[in-house]
Amino acid sequence: MGAPPKRDDVPVISPAELADADGLIFGFPTRFGMMPTQFKAFMDGTSELWCPQRLAGKPAALFFSSGCQGGGQETTALTAITQLVHHGMLFVPVGYTFGAGMFEMGQVKGGSPYGCGTIAGDGSRVPTELELQQAFHQGKYFAGIAKKLKGSP
Repeated sequence: MGAPPKRDDVPVISPAELADADGLIFGFPTRFGMMPTQFKAFMDGTSELWCPQRLAGKPAALFFSSGCQGGGQETTALTAITQLVHHGMLFVPVGYTFGAGMFEMGQVKGGSPYGCGTIAGDGSRVPTELELQQAFHQGKYFAGIAKKLKGSP
């Protein structure tokens, strides 16, 4: 599909391993306003988890990258949420919990209430400090929700 080859040092998770997690945060690039085919194919491989609903009640979140500001980060979330819903997973959006950073208008910024994001451009742009702060916030916020759901102090 034109994607670069995978690096050997990047771990790959199998669908069966999803059930072992306390929560799941999925991140991927947008493809014409939707999740990429590779993520859809991965989720299509989770039927052994779906039938017995082994992911039901598990918190899940999303984050994205897109080629431009109008690149479809919100529509990508809306199409990806269907995968979570069919598994009975609990979608945990970041909402507007990031505060003033959500309303920043002075710089190019990815992300939305659905999840943090970055604008990748042609691939040479790196996330801004603000985008990284939002990503850290989303991870911390999500971990807090996951701990509450698990009943951990």
